[in-house]
Amino acid sequence: MNKTAQHIDEFRITAETLKAQNDELIWAHIYHDTIKNKKWLKNLAVSPGRWAVNYSFLYVLVRILSDYKPTKIIEFGLGESSKIVSAFIDNELKNSTHLIIEQDESWAALFKSRFDLSKRSEILHLPLETKDVKGFPVNSYSSLNEKANLVFDLYIIDGPWGSENFSRYDICLLAEKFNPNDEFIIMIDDYNRKGEKETAIDLINILTSKGISTYTGIYSGNKSQIVIATEKYRFVTSM
Repeated sequence: MNKTAQHIDEFRITAETLKAQNDELIWAHIYHDTIKNKKWLKNLAVSPGRWAVNYSFLYVLVRILSDYKPTKIIEFGLGESSKIVSAFIDNELKNSTHLIIEQDESWAALFKSRFDLSKRSEILHLPLETKDVKGFPVNSYSSLNEKANLVFDLYIIDGPWGSENFSRYDICLLAEKFNPNDEFIIMIDDYNRKGEKETAIDLINILTSKGISTYTGIYSGNKSQIVIATEKYRFVTSM
């Protein structure tokens, strides 16, 4: 690469980074405006960014919980979003349950020592195993199909640890059990990464093959999320 081309590439990367940071600041303002009438949520200690979810994720999650009030929620990966869901369950979603799949028992113990989850939020420890997906090694939760054999209203996908290809592919394996009468929202974090994009494409193809019509929306700040929704929840893709 010659020097001119190198400078152009460096400028492009810088411009993309600045845009992402600016978008993140905008989402932060939108998020705080969205929760201003929820004192219990404003007082919740949440630390977005870095490995945790970002503000575009938090905004979309809060809107889903506020507007659609899902009653059966499953979350892959214990973290900041778990606090949000748990707080909603104790304050607004009185008939909802929340199952959190977590790979690391020591992290779950540390989390519980610092934060009291709702009594209707359950942490299920499922250790990692490596599965082969189209010839690529992929991090997966062991025994997930046996342990989480219900159809949920809301799927929050932020675990397990990402894989280079077909990352967090467990949601595709669960989707094999869906039928055209099921109504749900699937939210996948880190959609800016190749592995999550590959998984989302396969997931949509699986749902289409089952006769399930879906609508998609992408929200981006420092990281991106894709939301995949059925007809009942279609407007979640354009909030």
